[in-house]
Amino acid sequence: MIPQTTAAGGAPPRQGPWYTHLYVQVLVAIVAGALIGHFWPRFGADLKPLGDAFIKLVKMVIAPVIFLTVVTGIAGMRDLGRFGRVALKAFAYFLTFSTLALIVGLIVANVVQPGAGMNVDPASLHSDKIADYAAKAHETTIVGFLLHIIPTTVAGAFAEGEILQVLFFSVTFGIALALVGDRGQPVIDLLEATAHAFFKLVAILMKAAPVGAFGAFAFTIGKYGIGSVINLAALVGTFYATSAIFVLVVLGAVARFNGFSILKLLRYLKSELLLVLGTSSSESALPSLMEKMEKAGCAKPVVGLVVPLGYSFNLDGTNIYMTLAALFIAQATGVHLSLGDQLALLGVAMLSSKGAAGVTGAGFITLAATLSVVPSVPVAGMALILGVDRFMSECRSLTNFIGNAVATVVVARWDKALDRDALDAALNDRSPPPAAPTTDPALQDTD
Repeated sequence: MIPQTTAAGGAPPRQGPWYTHLYVQVLVAIVAGALIGHFWPRFGADLKPLGDAFIKLVKMVIAPVIFLTVVTGIAGMRDLGRFGRVALKAFAYFLTFSTLALIVGLIVANVVQPGAGMNVDPASLHSDKIADYAAKAHETTIVGFLLHIIPTTVAGAFAEGEILQVLFFSVTFGIALALVGDRGQPVIDLLEATAHAFFKLVAILMKAAPVGAFGAFAFTIGKYGIGSVINLAALVGTFYATSAIFVLVVLGAVARFNGFSILKLLRYLKSELLLVLGTSSSESALPSLMEKMEKAGCAKPVVGLVVPLGYSFNLDGTNIYMTLAALFIAQATGVHLSLGDQLALLGVAMLSSKGAAGVTGAGFITLAATLSVVPSVPVAGMALILGVDRFMSECRSLTNFIGNAVATVVVARWDKALDRDALDAALNDRSPPPAAPTTDPALQDTD
């Protein structure tokens, strides 16, 4: 686990002035970026490189952080049967709540009907704007996705920044290191020391987060404008409200059942949430999420496995968006979908969301893949939402991020690998009690 520094005598570390906190700086940067983009749209659009540069800085360390966390976690666990159980529990959670998110989107779309009354003629839509997404969706298959998980070379996986490929190699190397036994201990010690250095590097890079958020948000507002949201306010508002309900009610109930507060978890992750909002990318906060989940008492093997897997398989926000957007297009173009058609749409969405996992622009690509298999809904209808998709991507990323944080705590608890004292201390902004010496890297849940 990443060491936690506290003041002498176990007192909480001294807090600096309010303006030194990362979440305050990112929030100010988002507001400033919005103002620049609104009043000087051309200049705001030109600030895009600032956001791109920050995201590239973070992506630079994602692969090594995943590798170091997963390998040291599995190698330290030694009980490979337990590792398999953690993986099964994680996938059971992902499948359950990803499906539930699709159902929630389906229900809300039927109740609210945000596209009703638009009476858009599909023939009048310019499908060339979404041709690229449709092409990528056509190329993405379940078999191709599974084969893509296996890297052609180890170096290639790291060079391309392919999260699932890095995770695949990390898991297999960690298992091999665990099977080596004591002879592999020097390698484990080296990797753990390297992990500390990389997390320190992450802390350094996070200091540039306000600059990245400023540039990314100024570009979004300057390029697309707030006015583009007004025409499709019903869809955007419905999506944001549905995601909020899913987080506060569904994930809130899950959190309460597992002994923690969703609101306190959101407060604990406020810096990361603002960073995701500002950059419209949940990947920008992945290393920081892994570090904070360990500090919150989740065992390293669980964090190293659940968080990277969740970024590809636990996309609650994307799933809500898919069914909601698909039914919006059907309603807007006057296409009636029977219950059977909607259930078929749900089934296709479940598969296509896994097939395009980890792909840039996955939300729009998976929607294209889903509509291409359900011929009654015109794929060209995606042109209706292309203009506001950027504004919905922030909400998708935020919901995905929160879902993965909740999943990590829940799976850790299921595996009795959650330090409840550390979790309570983190969520209540207190210093954790001194850890008792243990040879097991997975801390026991007190439940």
